[in-house]
Amino acid sequence: MSVSENQGFNTRAVHAGQAFEPRTGAVVPPLHFSSTYAQDGIGGLRDGYEYGRGGNPTRDALQEQLAALEGGSHAYSFSSGLAAEDSLIRALTRPGDHIVLGNDAYGGTYRLISRVLGEWGIGNTPVDMADLDAVAKAVAANKTRLVWVETPSNPMMKITDIAALAKLAHDAGALLVVDNTFASPYLQTPLALGADIVVHSTTKYIGGHSDVVGGAIVVNDATLAEKIGFVQFAVGAVSGPMDAFLTTRGLKTLGVRMDRHSDNAQAVAEWLLERPEVEAVLYPGLPSHPGHELAKKQMKKFGGMISVQFKGGEAAARRVAENTSVFTLAESLGGIESLMNYPSEMTHASVKGTELAVPVNLIRLSCGIEDVEDLIADLEHAFTFIGTGS
Repeated sequence: MSVSENQGFNTRAVHAGQAFEPRTGAVVPPLHFSSTYAQDGIGGLRDGYEYGRGGNPTRDALQEQLAALEGGSHAYSFSSGLAAEDSLIRALTRPGDHIVLGNDAYGGTYRLISRVLGEWGIGNTPVDMADLDAVAKAVAANKTRLVWVETPSNPMMKITDIAALAKLAHDAGALLVVDNTFASPYLQTPLALGADIVVHSTTKYIGGHSDVVGGAIVVNDATLAEKIGFVQFAVGAVSGPMDAFLTTRGLKTLGVRMDRHSDNAQAVAEWLLERPEVEAVLYPGLPSHPGHELAKKQMKKFGGMISVQFKGGEAAARRVAENTSVFTLAESLGGIESLMNYPSEMTHASVKGTELAVPVNLIRLSCGIEDVEDLIADLEHAFTFIGTGS
């Protein structure tokens, strides 16, 4: 079937880029493993396919699907989220340019920008994205090319006004990049709010099953698309056919899963808020969260991610993290299973000692699609280990 931008999210998720195979009528498009394609004479390409790095039907189907869901004109699928970010920055910046990013950005993003691309002459300034005056000063102080924001942020769950930040960036001649990994296109569409570029770790909610690593870039501008597409082809950090197939399969159920992730996280956050062991619950679905009202405007629901800080400090956080059975202590997030992470020593270890360092009394929860009563019971059991020294 043809897919229209006026159709609902779940209809687009199931059908965009997924036309049945015409020869047999197979409802699921075939998985194309070929690395090269026969030509009808020199330069006579069939549907533009020449070599697997430059194009693959399975990857193209995923890219069409991603663009349809983010409201973009072009999407590009990569071998990882960081590969997507690296290609994006190489495509749009040059030595001497500057990136202004959130002061609680994902540790891997900061490591890429500061330690890898910093050696290439790309500067950076971390700043509180909720403070628009501070962002404006940081942008004006340097030759800023990109303003980079996560909302909700990882792991402090800050909410940033995408439309206001887009105007600020554009007034300064910069581009706004939004990492939409935590929200997913089901809950939030940054391009519709004025952002220029959306990036994803598709490993997370888009893939959704903790079985494939990938990344994506989505844009709605032909000039940006041409630059990014060239780097994707020239550098070659593309998603392989099987990775693209698995990501497409996960993406088809994103809306259904995100509803359950969000509902479970809301219930868990409300339960945590009443616990005497807890110092703070960082979840935008709580009215007490400073970004709650803005999140209600920008997001359909509030997502599956919660961060929790404990009154007992580092020891309490570690004991909870190491004593659950339904929540698995592991890196990553966004899968159907619930995961728990101690960011200070895991996902954000690379930013220890910097402005982006994560509090040592904080754990991050990725609420899966299990029965919420079991998630709460698991946490309640883990809380019994606080203060025991066990």
